[in-house]
Amino acid sequence: MVYYDHHTERNGIRMKQAEKAIENHKQFMSCSAAVLCAFRDTAGLSEEEAMQIARQYAGGRMGTCGAVLAAKTVLARKYGENDPRVAALEQQFTDRNRSAQCRELKGALTGKPLRSCRGCVTDAAELLEQILEESGQPALNR
Repeated sequence: MVYYDHHTERNGIRMKQAEKAIENHKQFMSCSAAVLCAFRDTAGLSEEEAMQIARQYAGGRMGTCGAVLAAKTVLARKYGENDPRVAALEQQFTDRNRSAQCRELKGALTGKPLRSCRGCVTDAAELLEQILEESGQPALNR
């Protein structure tokens, strides 16, 4: 049996999953796919399943930031939808960025963005990683 810790390797450099999410976004993955694919093992998903789920969240299609929805999906699949950590993640994201609504984050109505997409990916992934580590169960990654 092979044990995978909460780091991954890219070009011989160990990365935390939050860093992997950022790298995914730099490689042109949507905000939701970047986060969900980085944490897919924790959520018990194949890459194909993660991409399929992430599609419905991308681009603020459900109102809430796709990166936040992806992070909440990981927690819900790991701990259950009603686990308080799921709501806590969105609240912590909102506290950090003043909103979790994609349109507000992008400044769609005001012309003044609160956070870039990359920033949202970073924050959602870092908060998710922090919650997983505080729970004593580091995220698994291949």
